[in-house]
Amino acid sequence: MAHLRSHRSKVRIGNWLEDQHLEEDAVKEYLEKKEKGELATQKVDFLTENILRPVNLSVSNDGLLHFGDVVMLVNMGGENRECSAVGINADVSSVTKIPSPGIRVPCGVSAGRGIQACTRTAFIITSVDGSPEGATLLYEQSFALKTTSGFARGVSELIHTHTCCAKKSRLQEVNLDDSCSFLSWWRTVHFDPQERLEHEGQPVHANKKVLITHCKTNQALAVLGDQVIWSMYGKEYEVTAHTFLDSHKAEQENNHWVLCTSDPAGDGLVLFNRPQSAADGKAPVQSGK
Repeated sequence: MAHLRSHRSKVRIGNWLEDQHLEEDAVKEYLEKKEKGELATQKVDFLTENILRPVNLSVSNDGLLHFGDVVMLVNMGGENRECSAVGINADVSSVTKIPSPGIRVPCGVSAGRGIQACTRTAFIITSVDGSPEGATLLYEQSFALKTTSGFARGVSELIHTHTCCAKKSRLQEVNLDDSCSFLSWWRTVHFDPQERLEHEGQPVHANKKVLITHCKTNQALAVLGDQVIWSMYGKEYEVTAHTFLDSHKAEQENNHWVLCTSDPAGDGLVLFNRPQSAADGKAPVQSGK
C-alpha cells in the first residue's frame, strides 16, 4: 500500500506551470537563434563555407614573383611533419557579421596539411615601399602578406610581435592583424647561406625554396612539427617566428617555404604538377584530398 499511486498519470504535480513556461521559452529561443543563423551548427557551416571557398592563385608566366600576386605559403615537410600550408586558424568565435560577414582580428594562423587554394590559405604579396603592383619582388625587399578580399576582409596582414609568445612552444607569436605597421613587414632570403650574398637584390622565383624573415626581429617564419594543434580543420602545426639553425649555421627545413602559384599549363599548383622544377627535386606529398 505504501507504493499505491494516489492520482492519475495526467495529474500535474510540482512546479508544472513553471516547467511548461521554461520549455516554451527554450523553444522560442531556439527558433529565434535559428532564424538569425546563430545556432552552433549554422555558425560552423557558415564559417567552413566561406573560409574554404576556392581562390584562384596567380599564374607566373615568367617564373618570378610580383607585387599583387596571390600565393600560398607551403612548407615541404620534414621528419616529423607533412607538407603543410599557412592558413587562417579561425573558429566560430572569430566570425563577425557586422558590418559585413568576415573574420574578427586579431586572428591566429597555423599550418594545415590540406594544400588547397582557398580563402583560408591565400595571401597577397603587398608592397610597403611604394613599388607598383606588378613589379618584380626582389630578395631582401620588404613586403607584406595580406589576406584576400571578401570574407577574409582583405585588410589583415601577417604580423609578428616579439612581445607575445605562441601558446604551445612559447616562441615568438605570429598572427593576423589589421594594424598595417612595421610589424607586418617581411622579406625573402635565399635558403642557401652560401648563395645568399650573390642573390641579394635579384628577382625572387616562384615555387622555389626561400626563407621569409621578419624585418624588425630578423627571425624566420617557421612551422613546428612537434607542436600539434587540433582545430576544426583537423591536425595542424603551430606557426611561429624563430630561426632554427643546424650545426653548420644554416637554417633548417622548418624555415624553408615555397610561395606557390598556379600552373599556367593546367590546373593545380606548379609545386605538385612539376615538383622537379619547383622544389629542388624533392616531390611533396599532397594531403587533405
